[in-house]
Amino acid sequence: MSPIEYSPEIAELLGKVRRRPTAGWPWRPGEQVPEGLPVKQSWGWLFVPDGRVLTLVNPRDGICSLPGGSLEPEDDGDPSAALARESAEEAQALIGRPYYLGYLYDRVGSANGGHECARVRMAAALRAVGPSAADPASGRHYRRLLVAPGLAVELLGWGAPGLRQARAAVATAARWLGVPAAANEAIEELPVEGCTVSPGIVYQGAVHHPGGGRPRAQG
Repeated sequence: MSPIEYSPEIAELLGKVRRRPTAGWPWRPGEQVPEGLPVKQSWGWLFVPDGRVLTLVNPRDGICSLPGGSLEPEDDGDPSAALARESAEEAQALIGRPYYLGYLYDRVGSANGGHECARVRMAAALRAVGPSAADPASGRHYRRLLVAPGLAVELLGWGAPGLRQARAAVATAARWLGVPAAANEAIEELPVEGCTVSPGIVYQGAVHHPGGGRPRAQG
C-alpha cells in the first residue's frame, strides 16, 4: 500500500483533528423518510471527478464535518435545497444535482427539541468553490480538504456505520456522477482564492412535484 500524500501544512492541520463521540443514530439506506417524521438536517458527500469528497475542518477545535446543516424556512422543507444553501455558506461551494442516499434516525431528537427526527444524507458533484470565507451563521472559517471517502469517515470518527454510509455514497456517485469507485488517496486543500472543480450544471433549488409527498432533489 502506497503512503497517502499530503503537504506539511495539511499534516499540521490533521494533527489538530478531534473526533466527536458517535451518536449511534441508525442508518436507513435508500429508505424515504416516513411521513410525519420531520427532516431537520441535510448533509452531503460532495464528489470531485477523481472520487474524493469535500471534508471541512475547523482549525480552531479540530472538528471535521461534511458540508450541510439544518433546514431553514427558506428551504421549504427540501433537503436538497438545504444542502445547496449550507454548502455555499460553509464552504463557498456550488454543487450539481443532489442524489438522495437515505437518512439517519435520531430517536433522541437532539436536533428537534427532544422529539424524533431524520437527518438526511445526499451525494452530489462539487462544481466549484469561491474564495474562502467564514460561515455567516457560525463564524467558523473552515479549511476545505479533498480526501478519499474512507479517510473522510476516519476523520469524522463515524466508524463502521460511517463506512456503510460512505459505500452508499460511492455507489451512487459511481453510477450517476461517473466517479471511480476507488478514489485518489492524496489529501489536497482547495485554494483559498477558489477554483472550478468539475464543470457542469449547478443546482439552483427545489423543483416540487404535484400531488403532494416529500419533495425530491432534481437537476
